[in-house]
Amino acid sequence: MLKEKSANILEKKYLSFLATQETRSHIFHDKLSQLNKFYLPICEKIYQDFKKDKKIKIIGLTGGQGAGKSTITQIIKIILETKYNLKIVYFSIDDFYKKLSERVKMSKKVHQLFKTRGVPGTHDVGLIKKTFVNLTKKNFKPVVIPFFDKSKDDRSPRKKWQIIKKQPEIILFEGWCVGAKPQEKKYLKKSINILEKKYDANLVWRSKVNYELNNNYAKIFKKIDRLIFLKVPNFECVYEWRLLQEKKLQLTSRGKKTMSPTQVKNFIMYYERITKQMLADLTKKAYAVLYLDKNHRFNKIKFN
Repeated sequence: MLKEKSANILEKKYLSFLATQETRSHIFHDKLSQLNKFYLPICEKIYQDFKKDKKIKIIGLTGGQGAGKSTITQIIKIILETKYNLKIVYFSIDDFYKKLSERVKMSKKVHQLFKTRGVPGTHDVGLIKKTFVNLTKKNFKPVVIPFFDKSKDDRSPRKKWQIIKKQPEIILFEGWCVGAKPQEKKYLKKSINILEKKYDANLVWRSKVNYELNNNYAKIFKKIDRLIFLKVPNFECVYEWRLLQEKKLQLTSRGKKTMSPTQVKNFIMYYERITKQMLADLTKKAYAVLYLDKNHRFNKIKFN
């Protein structure tokens, strides 16, 4: 009876959360089926891992633009808290984007494309590392996590940052490039889109991005205990789903700056090279791979 009651509470929380994420043009389907076939098995694995040694686990969740990382991570958080009574902290690599002023300096000093947030090199890696250390050290003290306002393209004032007062048992760390691997230098030579061809003919930008992945970002990603990869069907879906995100933002953030379809198309070019490389690498190497179909639903799960 207790198990049944607990399951009902979880279902209510899960369905209630999904209702907050829906719009008229984007409705979730097969909700309970998705919960039972995909979300619960993933969370059970995370719980069993934690149960073995009771040590804080860092779970990375990654996937292409518009794959639903934020929504899916929040669902995992709800399940781990409700079903397993675990203390969870959740944040995105997006929260650690460098300030606009810092990116402007980088665009003048290194390459103009670094003014646009997104690629490795545009995050405050030192602050991410410090956050992991502070969240996991024995003598825990409250930790403050930054918040990035995408509508203003800048970091929010400190008073809006997230304050973690209790030490977590599970840290959920999501982001589009989390767990990404660098490419071999020979693959950097050929431009893969207009952005690279027009603005990075001398390979300075993509080489710096690759260097960051191979060095500063690799050190952070090594701290991840388990990596969950949301596998999109193809890169074309990234544009469609990112556009859907923007439309959703227009409905929920009235008066805030959003992107047009053309701006979205240009924006995802910054992400194209690494996204395609991740599709090749992480399908085989991620701890868990959740396959998304073209309707934005899971249709397969694989544990490597």
